[in-house]
Amino acid sequence: MLLVSTDNVPTLRHWAGELGVSYPFLSDFAQRKASKDYGVLIAERGIASRATFVINPQGVITHIEEGGSAVDPLGALEACSRK
Repeated sequence: MLLVSTDNVPTLRHWAGELGVSYPFLSDFAQRKASKDYGVLIAERGIASRATFVINPQGVITHIEEGGSAVDPLGALEACSRK
C-alpha cells in the first residue's frame, strides 16, 4: 500500500503519525504530476480528488474507487481479493 497526496511532507508526516500507519506516504505537492497523470487533479484548486487505485504487479489499474468511498479501504480490499 502507498498513499500519494498533494499535501506537503510535514503535513503527511503528521497524518502518518496521527493515523499510526506503517505504509509510505508520498507528497505530490511540488508539481502535482502524479495527480495529473492519474486524472484526479483539480488544477484550479491545486488539489486532487479522493481516489484509490488498485494496481496489479504488471502495473495495470484493475480498480478505481472515487469520491467519498475512496476513504473506505473495503472496496480496494475486495478488488484485491478478486481473481
